[in-house]
Amino acid sequence: MPALTEWKVPPANQPRQGDYAFDLDRALASVVGLHSIIPADAFSAETLGTERAGNGVLIDDGLVLTIGYLITEAETIWLHLGDGRVMPGHPLGFDSESGFGLVQALGRPDIEPLPLGSSAMTKIGDRVVLGGAGGRTRSVASQIAAKQEFAGYWEYLLDEAIFTHPAHPNWGGTGLISNRGELIGIGSLQLEREREGKAEHVNMIVPIDLLKPVLDDLRKFGRVNKPARPWLGMFSTEIDNRVVVVGIAGKGPAARAEIKTGDVILAVNGDKITSQTGFYRKLWSLGPAGVDVPLTVYHEGVTFDVVLTSVDRAKLLKAPRLH
Repeated sequence: MPALTEWKVPPANQPRQGDYAFDLDRALASVVGLHSIIPADAFSAETLGTERAGNGVLIDDGLVLTIGYLITEAETIWLHLGDGRVMPGHPLGFDSESGFGLVQALGRPDIEPLPLGSSAMTKIGDRVVLGGAGGRTRSVASQIAAKQEFAGYWEYLLDEAIFTHPAHPNWGGTGLISNRGELIGIGSLQLEREREGKAEHVNMIVPIDLLKPVLDDLRKFGRVNKPARPWLGMFSTEIDNRVVVVGIAGKGPAARAEIKTGDVILAVNGDKITSQTGFYRKLWSLGPAGVDVPLTVYHEGVTFDVVLTSVDRAKLLKAPRLH
C-alpha cells in the first residue's frame, strides 16, 4: 500500500494561515491518518475492501472521530500522527444512522484535541478548512456550498448534510474545521454536481451536531443504545421519480426474497413510493429491525407483492476484537 503521505493538495487549494483567525497548524495537528485491515470473510469486505485508508480527528484524550466505513469490521487499525509516529487503535463504536465511527488510540497521541463546534450555526458561503492528515499540504481551503438533505443508496439518509467546494481528494474522515477553529463535521463522500454547465466535485460532510446526542453511547456500548432501524440489504437509487434497485447485499433480506437488480419499488405497506427519501422514511416508520416490510415490486412487466423480514445490519458484522 502506498504511504499515506506521498501526495499533496495543489498549492492553490491549500489553506493559508493569514486567511484564518485561529492557529491553523495547531488545529490541523489534531487530524491523523487512519489505516485499517478487515478480514477477507467480513460482511463489508466485498463492497468496501479489506484495506481502507483515510483520516480521523482527535476529539478527546485518545479518542479519534472518523467516518464509520473506514473501521467497520476492522481487526487492525493504525493511526498515523503528524510527527511520524504510528500507533495502534481499537474500533470503539459505529453509528449507522449518522455514519460516524470512533477509534480509541492504544497509546498517548500527545496532541491537542480539536474542540467541537456547531454545524447548525454554519451558513452557505462560510469559509472552512477540510483537514487531512499531514497539515496544510494535505488540507483544502474550502467553502460551504450547500446544506441539504442527502440520501445514500445503502439505506442511509441525513436530513441536512453539509456540502463543500473545492473538494478534498482524500475525503474519508477529513475534519471540517470552521472559521472559529472548531470541528463541525467529518468527510464522507465525494460527489459530482453541475454548476453553470460544468461538472465539479463537492464533498458530503456529516454534521458534527449528529454526534453530540450519541457520543456517550458510542463510548460505552459501541453503538447507540436504542432499537436499530430495519435493514433490507437493498441498494437503490431514484430515477425519474421511481426507486430502482441497483444492487443486493448478500445474505440480506432482499437477497433471500429474490429481489433483483433493476426491480422498481412501487409501494411500502401499500403506500406509493416516488422518492428514495420517501422509501427510507416509510420503511423506518414501520418499526425497529425485525419488523415485516410489505413491498410492491415491479419486475420485467410484472407487479407483485412480497414481504421482507428486516434485520439489524449490525448483527451481520464482525464485532471488534478485544485488546
